[in-house]
Amino acid sequence: MELKISNLRKEFKGTAVVDDVSCTLTTGVYGLLGVNGAGKTTLMRMLCTLLKPTGGSITWDGKDIFELDGAYRKQLGYLPQDFGYYPDFTVYDYLMYVASIKGLRPATARQRTERLLGQVGMGKEKKKKMKKLSGGMKRRVGIAQAMLNNPSILILDEPTAGLDPNERIRFRNLISDLAMERLVLLSTHIVSDIEYIANEILLMKDGKICVSGTSGELTASIKGRVWSMTASGKEAEGYRRAYKVANMKAMPGGEINLRILSPQKPCEGAKAEAATLEDVFLHYFGEGTGEEDVSI
Repeated sequence: MELKISNLRKEFKGTAVVDDVSCTLTTGVYGLLGVNGAGKTTLMRMLCTLLKPTGGSITWDGKDIFELDGAYRKQLGYLPQDFGYYPDFTVYDYLMYVASIKGLRPATARQRTERLLGQVGMGKEKKKKMKKLSGGMKRRVGIAQAMLNNPSILILDEPTAGLDPNERIRFRNLISDLAMERLVLLSTHIVSDIEYIANEILLMKDGKICVSGTSGELTASIKGRVWSMTASGKEAEGYRRAYKVANMKAMPGGEINLRILSPQKPCEGAKAEAATLEDVFLHYFGEGTGEEDVSI
């Protein structure tokens, strides 16, 4: 099982939104991490054959996915960031409707629907209308509809957007359960969504994959660049203008504890710290220093 992306490019009105992306995905969970507007959704829509690339290719086990057409889509489950549903359908009726669109036989559809409702924790809610569900419940139903055809490839675009912390944890655990013997690609701009469940993380910036690796490999790539220190309020503002600041915390007595990214020790009293994936995110996506959106 291999999904290979080679020199993939997508332009809109002459502007490259996805620019020369190449990678090979096999079984496991892949996290596509980047800020909003990085090109993640466009890449995923091409992987789902919803958009044709301007250049490059995508192959599944060596065959072009656009030539495979329906044979490829039968292997695919997709949860877009905003998935459509009929608000007056019950959860069960909605899933049965999607199953019919996917060509499942009625007996198989009923069996798969019941099993998936239990798997995503929605068995007791199956008679509820879709419009009555919370955001987290709708996302769980969205996962169920993506899984109805028992896909080999599961593509999830910002699946935890708008969810509270408990629902995000439940969702991550669910993805881990579903990832057995599948290729799962999960896009997000929230570091914690993929830090512990992704076998490999791909960082996307300005339409390009700028770096990839395991969480451990990515944090090791900025070893020696993370520092903690304490400063006065006035000094802290100066450090914020001069460095990428991952965190600022007010301490008793008016001092500020800072977590700073810098290739050199920012001051004599600074202490080296182990890097986290949030530090990696700031290192690659923080635009310069001293900007309002630099802090995580």
